[in-house]
Amino acid sequence: MKVSGAMGAPSLFPPCNFGQLAAASSSTSLQPPRPRPRPRLPPSIFLNPISGRNKLFLRAENLRVEQMDLKKEFPELNKNLYPSIEPYSTAFFKVSDLHTIYWEQSGNPNGHPVVFLHGGPGGGTSPNNRRFFDPVFYRIILFDQRGAGKSKPHACVEENTTWDLVGDIEKLREHLKIPEWQVFGGSWGSTLALTYSMSHPDKVTGIILRGIFLLRKKEIDWFYEGGAAAIYPDAWEPFRDLIPEEERKCFVEAYHKRLNSNNLETQYAAARAWTKWEMMTTHLLPNEENIKRGDDDDFSLAFARIENHYFINKGFFSSDSFLLDNVEKIKHIKTIIVQGRYDVCCPMMSAWDLHKAWPEAELIIVPGAGHSANEPGIAAELVAANEKMKNILNGAL
Repeated sequence: MKVSGAMGAPSLFPPCNFGQLAAASSSTSLQPPRPRPRPRLPPSIFLNPISGRNKLFLRAENLRVEQMDLKKEFPELNKNLYPSIEPYSTAFFKVSDLHTIYWEQSGNPNGHPVVFLHGGPGGGTSPNNRRFFDPVFYRIILFDQRGAGKSKPHACVEENTTWDLVGDIEKLREHLKIPEWQVFGGSWGSTLALTYSMSHPDKVTGIILRGIFLLRKKEIDWFYEGGAAAIYPDAWEPFRDLIPEEERKCFVEAYHKRLNSNNLETQYAAARAWTKWEMMTTHLLPNEENIKRGDDDDFSLAFARIENHYFINKGFFSSDSFLLDNVEKIKHIKTIIVQGRYDVCCPMMSAWDLHKAWPEAELIIVPGAGHSANEPGIAAELVAANEKMKNILNGAL
């Protein structure tokens, strides 16, 4: 049996003898030639009929089935912010003799709990923070940290340390009767999320971090002592010029003096300058609505005074590398880090240092993005990170 080189298919007919055909044509007989018997196909044809085009077809079908299986195994992740929702419960919770914090819950009361840790410190929460989470799957808990947002007393730095806040998170978890929860935090919120998780790893189901801030001296110096001024000199000069030249050796100390002055207008002036400097640098492209927050004296005072309080006290950590030194405690927890490539407030060096110390955590670098969680690229990856956590909890990944 001959096999075609092009198709690899067997020849079902024997070769013609052209000499015999010529002799027959010269014969005087007008009788047509007797039909030759059709050759019988070997049994192997029926036992193994897949060849040539059939093989290509079946390979394509198998690939399509494999792709469908992969889609089931790794479902496409939503990256769109969820619609705005209202909380189903809000309250104030007294966490010390001095401090009372505001908290709220939204989404599914029976869903998987997630606690949102806002930035600053002193930034407070906003309704838009709820939109990173699927409200059908998640029970979304937001709260304003001591002295921030709606919490009371406003802008208060007494009894206000990193360890006080870690204690408040744990008190709130117990108050809400939540056995364990997912932790979500960006900027200072990433600092607090890491610290809380290291203190209570058995209470954390997963961690999502954004704009990593490890509160090391080189990070504070970069942003508040002139490093970032190389990129934003126009925004830096009003911040710098509020302080007399003889006090410019350390801007954090100079602002600390003014933010805690006995003169309220001196406090407000320093708070506005401090806040506007940060608001002008949080987005890759200027965001006027964000910059205007620096004109709000109430917001600015809490934001600037509490931030400055934590920074001058080195985050209340025992060493400059405290968080990196304690990563081992949380390496087993599923974690996703979202970092803007051009983040000026919390430069990528901190996310990279954390990634090197903690390679088990997934690092997502967002090109064309700065610091803010509200930048489109970062917001999309934060939503996707929550979707991935949701699929893991559902057993889809």
